[in-house]
Amino acid sequence: MLAKLTFLGAARNVTGSCYLLESQDTRILIDCGLYQERKYQDRNWQPFPFDPKSIDAVFLTHAHLDHCGLLPKLVREGYKGKIYCTEATAEIAQIILL
Repeated sequence: MLAKLTFLGAARNVTGSCYLLESQDTRILIDCGLYQERKYQDRNWQPFPFDPKSIDAVFLTHAHLDHCGLLPKLVREGYKGKIYCTEATAEIAQIILL
């Protein structure tokens, strides 16, 4: 199976960055961002379009809220894997996950 990339956010707007990269046996989430635009904010409370427990790893591009703001929800709903990012992003993301 080839890799498949699904755009789950930030496709028609600027916030809510979230992409699911899947191969035959691996599911990687790239960013898990908060929707900040007023007309899209209700999406922050909608269920994820995937089971958080099924994700193998998360890669954060950077620590802006529209890229990492839904990490607490992801963890609360069962994600237990690693989060890969730069050291600076990790420092800020730790504050978000408190």
